[in-house]
Amino acid sequence: MDAQYSPREIERDAQQYWDQHQCFKAVEDANREKFYCLSMFPYPSGKLHMGHVRNYTIGDVVSRFQRMQGKNVMQPMGWDAFGMPAENAAIQNQVPPAKWTYQNIDYMRNQLKALGFAYDWNREFATCDPSYYRWEQWFFTKLVEKGLVYKKMSTVNWDPVDQTVLANEQVIEGRGWRSGALVERKEIPLWFLKITDYADELLADLDHVEWPEQVKTMQRNWIGKSQGVELSFDIKAADGSSGEPLSVYTTRPDTLLGVTYMAVAADHPLAKQAAEGNAELAAFREECARGGTSEAEMATKEKKGLPTGHKAIHPLTGDELPVFVANFVLMEFGTGAVMAVPAHDQRDWEFATKYDVEIKPVIADENGNSPDLTQGAYTEHGPLINSGEFDGLGFEDAFDAIAARLVEMNRGEVKTNYRLRDWGVARQRYWGAPIPVKYGPEGQTVPLTDDQLPVELPMEVTVDASGSPLKKMPEFSDLGDGWTRETDTFDTFMESSWYFARFCCADNHEAMLDERANYWLPVDLYIGGIEHAILHLLYARFFHKLMRDFGLVDSDEPFQQLLTQGMVIAETYYRTTENGGKQWFNPADVEVKRDEKGRPLSATLMSDAQPVEMGGIEKMSKSKNNGVDPQSMIDKFGADTVRLFMMFAAPPEQSLEWSDSGVEGAHRFLKRLLRQVHEHLEAGSPSELDVTALNDDQKTLRRKTHETIKKASDDIGRRTTFNTAIAAVMELSNALARFDDDSPQGLAVSREALEACVLLLAPITPHLCHRLWQQLGHTTPAIETPWPAIDESALTRDTLELVVQVNGKLRARLEAPANADKAAIEQLAMENENVQRHLEDKTVRKVIVVPGKLVNIVVSG
Repeated sequence: MDAQYSPREIERDAQQYWDQHQCFKAVEDANREKFYCLSMFPYPSGKLHMGHVRNYTIGDVVSRFQRMQGKNVMQPMGWDAFGMPAENAAIQNQVPPAKWTYQNIDYMRNQLKALGFAYDWNREFATCDPSYYRWEQWFFTKLVEKGLVYKKMSTVNWDPVDQTVLANEQVIEGRGWRSGALVERKEIPLWFLKITDYADELLADLDHVEWPEQVKTMQRNWIGKSQGVELSFDIKAADGSSGEPLSVYTTRPDTLLGVTYMAVAADHPLAKQAAEGNAELAAFREECARGGTSEAEMATKEKKGLPTGHKAIHPLTGDELPVFVANFVLMEFGTGAVMAVPAHDQRDWEFATKYDVEIKPVIADENGNSPDLTQGAYTEHGPLINSGEFDGLGFEDAFDAIAARLVEMNRGEVKTNYRLRDWGVARQRYWGAPIPVKYGPEGQTVPLTDDQLPVELPMEVTVDASGSPLKKMPEFSDLGDGWTRETDTFDTFMESSWYFARFCCADNHEAMLDERANYWLPVDLYIGGIEHAILHLLYARFFHKLMRDFGLVDSDEPFQQLLTQGMVIAETYYRTTENGGKQWFNPADVEVKRDEKGRPLSATLMSDAQPVEMGGIEKMSKSKNNGVDPQSMIDKFGADTVRLFMMFAAPPEQSLEWSDSGVEGAHRFLKRLLRQVHEHLEAGSPSELDVTALNDDQKTLRRKTHETIKKASDDIGRRTTFNTAIAAVMELSNALARFDDDSPQGLAVSREALEACVLLLAPITPHLCHRLWQQLGHTTPAIETPWPAIDESALTRDTLELVVQVNGKLRARLEAPANADKAAIEQLAMENENVQRHLEDKTVRKVIVVPGKLVNIVVSG
């Protein structure tokens, strides 16, 4: 056999074998336990990045491991293909989005195949294929029929350059995340799914999935269930007439007696009415219509407002309170109005301080006194003060008493509210799935029928920055007789909210799903970044429950277990430009001088030998130019090296710091393992392993082998700590290197250890292990070989090493029979020569024996 490590040839041969034998084709089998492993599918941006490689390697290791456990494994792959990047690329490169997307898919598919991932490519699809989104359109029409969809005017963040709605998270400092244009607040008609109908179930079912607690908390906070009181304040208009009562919702009715002003959103009906004939207020409303509405931005932006001239009548005291239009109140949250309690809400305090509004404390501090409000609001719970008959009541009693009084007066009711809002699923873009609705000449809104689906997206179009071309294509939108087709497309979250189910039956062209979905679902392990912890996962859970309620699936949740992998990070290097900006350089173009411990001292750019600044370790990104091209690493070291480094450098949930030396170390280990197999085969043929005829050294190596199997089994199967499993295999390889015994039984023990190394690494470095398993004489390929079994008898020790301490200080290590009792262990310790030296002239007060671990002799004198 060749002792040289040739990754290109080894990986080509293994992949050819897997392809020819359809090793990863998943077929339903009711007699086998299934395991559905899924990594969040990629957007086909053009190239894999290291974050992709890490994510998909984790999934592949788990899939291969579960296959070796005898499970029926499915691991599919597809493409989350719709979205704005394709349109932006089309504008820049003058190429249709479809062509750009499919070219990228072809390239990225080859990259995934080069890494040897065990995907069932028979199930592959792209979400931009009509055969996929046709069923999304069909399902939407059924939701319309069931009343789970509606259309209404909605105030949105509008990017005037990209001509589309932006989520709050896409508005950065008042500008569009991509275009940089000042965002406008605009009212447009939008389609919504009633996710709020499922809020309670979405909350409750978080208790039934094995997800990181951090992710569950993020979902709970996003849903935001709260109990409060909805109450109304009568309105006295500026001219003395009565206006429509102003409705508010509060979770702190205990502070009702501390209300000193009211604030309404700029697009509240009361604000609109007050702005008529008031140029200053009208201009302020326009100002509020610009900028973002993310919670972070709303919390930090300067609080501004203008009085409406109206007064609100306090429902309990009858006091007249000023009503302001304020920039920190949003129409889409709650009722679009708030009762302001500046003594006990920081936002209200900042506004009241700025505009010299009364601040009235109604909650005592921890000492029972009126709180200090000079530096900010007092937001803790406590007994009521300045609240008349309610004085002295704690939060819960005050809540109940004030709520009861409002109910009695017919001015309020206790309500459960949610932070969650219905899901707006319409986008004013081209590259998305068309919404299957038509509009009639008399204002009819009608979902399309089955025979009119799919509504296919025109592929040969010219995309520019002036908005969706669908709105300018009468051949698409004009259906004749005054009927027109909807030109909005679905939010791309729609496609990613059910793709996991479609993988189960991707070849069914007659139905959205079939009975195979119930065989595979729920997904046993779902893997992806923490950045998807809220919206994607929430929408997918909601969509799954919708499919369940339509009889398409049986399960309540789509993903039983969730693994959120950390980022891949790397060093950054830059120079400051003349205009104060930063020019970033790729680490591959920088030479770094390091000290003896590997710490960086200085860095220079290779092209000009001039210094560059070290910017610290950051997530790999285009903006910092610190990404490493996976393809270059595969070409240089082979896929197995890249996979091994990715799994060894850090536990999956933690950030992984890229290290060239770490990659080189992984490569050296694989070369050494190949060399160990080569040297073992050259040493001769082993005899049949006879576990009853082993000497002490042979027993020690065999025990190490089965300890490694036990640890790797637990690390990969239960803990998903691949790095510690790899470390254990490396330790076994080191023990094997120290084992010098070419006797037939010695070779038999070595063979068992080597085969364990190969099989334990097979999920991680599958190509090399495929070759080594063959070279070790097996006709059954490694991919069809079960995970090695633990021989518990091999773990049994005849002797144990014990630590001996005197007054807690290490004085000796000794071997004791594994079955020795405490008396025998104590005697061995006391007889040890070095221990005796430390007992001279001392009085032994106590001897503590921890069987199997240590002896501590307590002395005095």
